[in-house]
Amino acid sequence: MRYNKILRLMTFIIVGMLFQQCGINSNIMFKSPKGEHAHSDTIPMTPMADYQISVDDKLTFSLSTNNGTKIIESLSGIKNEGISSSNISEYIVRKTGLVELPILGEVLVAGLTISECEDTLQKLFSKEYQEPFVQVKITNQRVIVFPGNGSDAKVIPLINSNTTLMEAIAAAGGITERGKANTIKLMRKEKGLRKIYTIDLSNVEGLKYVDMVVQANDYIYIEPNAELAKEALKEIAPIISILSSALVIFTVFTNL
Repeated sequence: MRYNKILRLMTFIIVGMLFQQCGINSNIMFKSPKGEHAHSDTIPMTPMADYQISVDDKLTFSLSTNNGTKIIESLSGIKNEGISSSNISEYIVRKTGLVELPILGEVLVAGLTISECEDTLQKLFSKEYQEPFVQVKITNQRVIVFPGNGSDAKVIPLINSNTTLMEAIAAAGGITERGKANTIKLMRKEKGLRKIYTIDLSNVEGLKYVDMVVQANDYIYIEPNAELAKEALKEIAPIISILSSALVIFTVFTNL
């Protein structure tokens, strides 16, 4: 009878401590409210607008005169006078939206697309050089992929401007065993706010989304399965160990 009371007490303590800890699946992020669903027909297959240069972006540029004639002639082996500069130095866009460039000094580039930035630099360089040809590249464009397990999250550099959703997931190592292929959330900043698109790749109908072009600063979050039993066991195991040890000690003293 006494042992039944002890057992009930232990059960009560375990349940109480478990609810107090409440750590089961606490690592799951971006949970959607019940009943809220994203419409798949609104998912943009290509970015709605060209990428705009933002604060803390890193960029490089190359400069050539005579509308880039020197670039073509150097590739073909033809010698010609003129300026052709392949600049591999990186320039950081400051908090003010300005970037410090050689000869030009400070130039406002935040908010410009790549092509707009090239046009701006060409106009500024035209004061010093004849028919300048400028190419600009953003070097720190990337997406963040959570493949279904938080410890496996990866930052994927966007080497190509047309990197697809499937390529980004593949670069992160694919969907983990815990990941849910039917709940892939792409979070994209639009007009200053993050918009969430939910994508289902669990069946062949999802093939129409694998070629979706990702955009710099996208978050790709693959929701993990809950695994309630495994997480609950992980939380309970230390408690059971402590109480079992206490029960053994109690039993030994009561039998003395």
